Amino acid sequence: MSLMWDRNSLVLGVLMLVAAGLTIFATPNKRLADTRPKLELEGLIPESFSGWTIDRSVAPLMVSPDLQAQLDKVYNQTLARTYVNPRGQRVMLSVAYGGNQFEGMQTHVPEVCYPAQGFELLKSNVATIASRFGSVAGKQAVFRSGRRVEPVTYWMTVGEKVARTGVTWKLAQLRYGLTGVIPDGMLIRVSNISSDELASFELHKDFIDGLLDAVDPNGRTRLIGRPAV
Repeated sequence: MSLMWDRNSLVLGVLMLVAAGLTIFATPNKRLADTRPKLELEGLIPESFSGWTIDRSVAPLMVSPDLQAQLDKVYNQTLARTYVNPRGQRVMLSVAYGGNQFEGMQTHVPEVCYPAQGFELLKSNVATIASRFGSVAGKQAVFRSGRRVEPVTYWMTVGEKVARTGVTWKLAQLRYGLTGVIPDGMLIRVSNISSDELASFELHKDFIDGLLDAVDPNGRTRLIGRPAV
């Protein structure tokens, strides 16, 4: 355990030194978002696909005003929808997009946001989300609030890269910065309410496969970067 902690500390220390050098010698001034087609989450994410349709009878879960204020500082656009399939299974989708991954911008991962809303984190593991468009490096977690158990699958992007952890997110950010580019980024979260986490994660995979198949190649790149096949 101490060896792993020392390695993490070393990596973080190196990142801090690189970030300091980047600030002095290569201040990014070109926004990647300005070189890409304008992004509109409402248009990017279809309202129906592969049997999934928006369930308009379910209101999106509201976050606290304090947390919403933090999110508004970080993200330019957010989208929250609940979808239902012909079997009556429901999946909640949340997408947050930020056009600037520098200047103090930080990703609000579920392991932070859910406990801030009173949820208990039961487990959190790295996960490889397989699809016919390639594998996405993400994470899967399970949260509980009272009798509500919510399995969550999510991943983050930095420009055209996928970042599984804070360290890989920072490395991707710095790689862009060394070329003078300010990357944009997304956090995509899929969840449902169920105590059967294995079945839930399979349901998430079915939903994600349908979503990726429904968007065009440019939209797919915005959602999952350019994953390794």
